[in-house]
Amino acid sequence: MTGPLVGAAPVRKGWRAKYPVAARTVAWTVTGLSLALVFIALLLPTKLTLVEPSAFMRIPVEGIFGATLLLMLPTMARRVVAVLGGAALGALTILNLLDIGFNEFLGRGFNVVLDWILLDDAESYLKDSVGGTAATVAVIGVVVLAVALLVLMALAVLRVSNVMARNTAVATRTTLVLGTVWVMCAALGVQVAGAPFASRSTTALVQDRAERVRKTLRDEREFAKVAAVDTYGDTPGDQLLTGLRGKDMIFTFIESYGRSAIEDPAIAPGVDKTLKNATKRLNKAGFASKSGWLTSATYGGSSWLGHSTFLTGLWIDNQNRYRTVTAGDHMSITRAFQRTGAWRTVGIMPGVQKAWPEGKFYGLDHVYDSRELGYKGPKFSWSTMPDQYALKAFQRLEHGKKHDKPLMSQIILTSSHQPWAPIPKTIPWSQVGDGSVYKAIQKAGKKPADVFTDSTKVKTEYGRSIQYSVNSLIDYVLKYGNKNTVLVFLGDHQPLARVSGDNASRDVPVAIVAHDKAVLDRISHWNWDDGLMPGAKAPVWKMSSFRDRFLDAYGPNPGGGTAPAPPSSGPSGGPSTSPSASAGR
Repeated sequence: MTGPLVGAAPVRKGWRAKYPVAARTVAWTVTGLSLALVFIALLLPTKLTLVEPSAFMRIPVEGIFGATLLLMLPTMARRVVAVLGGAALGALTILNLLDIGFNEFLGRGFNVVLDWILLDDAESYLKDSVGGTAATVAVIGVVVLAVALLVLMALAVLRVSNVMARNTAVATRTTLVLGTVWVMCAALGVQVAGAPFASRSTTALVQDRAERVRKTLRDEREFAKVAAVDTYGDTPGDQLLTGLRGKDMIFTFIESYGRSAIEDPAIAPGVDKTLKNATKRLNKAGFASKSGWLTSATYGGSSWLGHSTFLTGLWIDNQNRYRTVTAGDHMSITRAFQRTGAWRTVGIMPGVQKAWPEGKFYGLDHVYDSRELGYKGPKFSWSTMPDQYALKAFQRLEHGKKHDKPLMSQIILTSSHQPWAPIPKTIPWSQVGDGSVYKAIQKAGKKPADVFTDSTKVKTEYGRSIQYSVNSLIDYVLKYGNKNTVLVFLGDHQPLARVSGDNASRDVPVAIVAHDKAVLDRISHWNWDDGLMPGAKAPVWKMSSFRDRFLDAYGPNPGGGTAPAPPSSGPSGGPSTSPSASAGR
């Protein structure tokens, strides 16, 4: 009998049997995509400028070792290892993408120990730049992409391992050939587009990340010891800043004001003209100025690292160092003014939108954040208010009032913060009011998306934003300054690489403006250039060196090179415990 057995289940033909050609095509496509995904993940560079076809024209040794391992394992172990290995490769890809983003914006790779907090700042930046809805969509997209990379990479490696298991002979021969080619190319030093054809970049990246973690943890311990030592920590207030007594001091940071603004041919013409004109206007009003360069501890962002480095005299190039120093009592320039008891100290912080406990560390008697400056106008992308308004509010709230002592102020100007659109316009000071006048100006300005993604426009608008900030500041000094005004202003860091260039320095301009000639005479030995625009050969110092140089120049022994020694003993012969000596420890 040849008929079907009675009671046997009917044979179901799936779509693969019904459409064999389509099934084979889909199978080959899925396998090919899986191989491509794994291949790209193993060779993905960590800088956007390196993501080009030649970067993937190499043989990754990690793929050869992985294939060898999967061929040797039994079925269940092979599947487990494939899934775990794929998930690990997905995690590595996520870190590589973070590296690309951080290198693009901050000029450095992602630190897996310290930088997770910056992702929250990135979300806030997106909200301020493109709106809450678009930012939420972007965040959801990023989360979906991260999960998809983990899942898809695990499935891709599993798919490849299953195909290898079904075709063991072919897979073994292919792995052996690739391994032989890799060894020969490594021995001969064969290169493609300047990179080794026999690649081991993934292994190198993993080792580099592990080394960075080790260095970060070690740095945390070592920096705490460095921060505990302070050349001026025990200096009595009556021996601090004696050369500036009676002066109204203004310390101003201009966001993203870097060396590129003065030297990049695509940006410099407008900025240089602004600085030269400002110098002439100051000179005509009886002010003089000197300028030089400082090498910032940060690049492209994280402005607070530059601020703290400049003010404390410590090299603060990561968030952990920042937390360490602001949790201690290391003396900042601003706290030195407070310690003297001869100044009222205030902060004008339009970029701060919530509680800022660091104000106490910096020795500020009062901090005016964005909520206290009375602004009723619109945001200009990330910047909560135009610089001219912030300065006018400073005049209204503090500088224009009568005080029984001079004022020391720390002002952060934010209009030159990326994405450099829209940019405010300078208006008559009498029209600033509560900021409502800026609604029409903001509405008529350029859109962030139209500027930030265009490499030419972004440089042009960046330069315009610096011109606006500098003009606002100098206009303020000329209108509201007097013979006792001393202004110290500088950039906190260079703009991101898209503006400053891939190989840009970390230098920023710094200038001191004073009406009293004696103020600038005290820094004549610094050899800074005259005017607001430092030349190419002007001195370049590490930003962390400024505090001690400044306190030395304006102390009782200018040019002495060291802090004045506190009294060696109290009345009983022990260490001095006077209030001045112990303040700020």
